[in-house]
Amino acid sequence: MYVSTVLRHKGSETFSVAPDDSVLTALQLFDAKKIGFAVVLDPAGKALGGVSEREICKAMAIPDGGGRQAAIREVMTPNVGTCSPDDNLIRIMALMTEKRNRHMLVCDDDGLCGVISIGDVVKHRLDEIMREEEELLKYIDGTGYSV
Repeated sequence: MYVSTVLRHKGSETFSVAPDDSVLTALQLFDAKKIGFAVVLDPAGKALGGVSEREICKAMAIPDGGGRQAAIREVMTPNVGTCSPDDNLIRIMALMTEKRNRHMLVCDDDGLCGVISIGDVVKHRLDEIMREEEELLKYIDGTGYSV
């Protein structure tokens, strides 16, 4: 299985914030879109990194209460991992686990084409395992093939 398969099922829509947007703006986007990650894009549309619920929580924990107004550039993760739609999903899962990276930007020759999370990868892999189990049970029962 490939990254492109996950994107085909979950969709390739991405949500973004600007580096000068406030943490509160990102929070409002997360709430409105029911998401937990946004790509940080410069004015030209180039990905500078990402911001997730984890970075938002760290900003909100700033003692003086200024975290809500902090600029995204101050809290974002600049080096979000990237992968290609043609990358093998097992390799990407291993890479995300090794780097402790919960999100990856999916890029092709034309630029950003989606975002995948470790949750997307695990869900896809579990669905795959469930289908395999069903097929094996049909085979064992003698119902998984035609004569």
